[in-house]
Amino acid sequence: MSTDRMSATSRSRVIRLNTLTGLRFPAAFVVFLYHAALLGYLGLPWLSPENVHDYYRSVHHAGALGVSFFFVLSGFVLTWSARETDTATRFWRRRFLKIVPNYLVVWVLAMVVFAAPRTDMKIGVLNFFMLQVYYPDFSVNFGVNPAGWSLAVEAVFYLSFPLMLGLIKKIPANRINLWIAIAGLGIIATPFLSTHLVPAGSVFMPMEPETSVNQYFVSYILPFPRALDFVLGILVARSVMSGRWRNIGMVWAGALLVASYVLGYFTPYIYSSRAVCVIPAAILIAAGAIADEEGRFTVFRNRVTVWLGDISFAFYLVHFTVLVGVWKLLGSKTYSAPQAAAMLLISLGVSILASWALYSWIERPITRRWSNPRKRPAQARREADGAEPLPLVAGRAGEVP
Repeated sequence: MSTDRMSATSRSRVIRLNTLTGLRFPAAFVVFLYHAALLGYLGLPWLSPENVHDYYRSVHHAGALGVSFFFVLSGFVLTWSARETDTATRFWRRRFLKIVPNYLVVWVLAMVVFAAPRTDMKIGVLNFFMLQVYYPDFSVNFGVNPAGWSLAVEAVFYLSFPLMLGLIKKIPANRINLWIAIAGLGIIATPFLSTHLVPAGSVFMPMEPETSVNQYFVSYILPFPRALDFVLGILVARSVMSGRWRNIGMVWAGALLVASYVLGYFTPYIYSSRAVCVIPAAILIAAGAIADEEGRFTVFRNRVTVWLGDISFAFYLVHFTVLVGVWKLLGSKTYSAPQAAAMLLISLGVSILASWALYSWIERPITRRWSNPRKRPAQARREADGAEPLPLVAGRAGEVP
């Protein structure tokens, strides 16, 4: 890729990264499949390590892949769409209105559907205020809505993004890829250091006996180590924008991601859940952005996939509550494989409908109306829909190739 292709002149047009929007739903869907395995819908003898069902093994690090993908994607997209005239306060306002209303609505739904009888006040309050990721206790980390913990981590990313971006913009373009390598090594080192430096404590879960709660908490849940994923996304976006990224295309990037997922079956869980798939995910994200930039065809850039991507945030938040709710309505039993497949299809359909409702009635109206109330309504609507992102201009602040 030539350095002048991504110059300020060529990037002056407005671009929405629809391929990356389309990739959001598959990332959320693999988390859905993982959570279904945890709930035992396919006859999984939960908490019985000597007889683990094949379904769990097939998806046992799929949820981690989806979460890592979202963390890297957040850093990439926020950098791509950052506004030169923006302020930290305005950015935080938009992020707050984007994530908090949906988060709190689903918190209430989860409490009503299943969480209230098993949630004490401490767990409920910590999860309500997105503080659950600072305690090495799974009943706190995954309390109320188990999917909500990653939003608590994202909140740290959003709070630090203006500072992170300001520092990374000072890196000369010819050193961006070096820093990408450093961030990648840091991600790989995180589970290694956690395993060797953090006291083991109790076992993470019987089905993953080689991983302890404390080590998993430091490597996977604690926001500060996970910030490396977010930083990787920022760095890769800057590399693409400055013309320094070596693109391998979406087909090869997708194949690399699949290969890394398969590799995860042969690595300890703390590595497969944290480090194995992160860098391939970043490569795929960059390939998707470049495909959109160049106007090339991708299977993820069409009306259906983009719509699913638009509702994917709501889907990610609400799917666990739907899975439990459907299971309870159907009798709270263990299913045979055909019954479980039908139940999963029902739960998927209900989750999509619930996500559409959250997006249409909560997320979209709030962001349109309040993300920047001083703008004219039509302009605010277009920006809330992602139609007018103002990309950072490459070739400034030390980025001249």
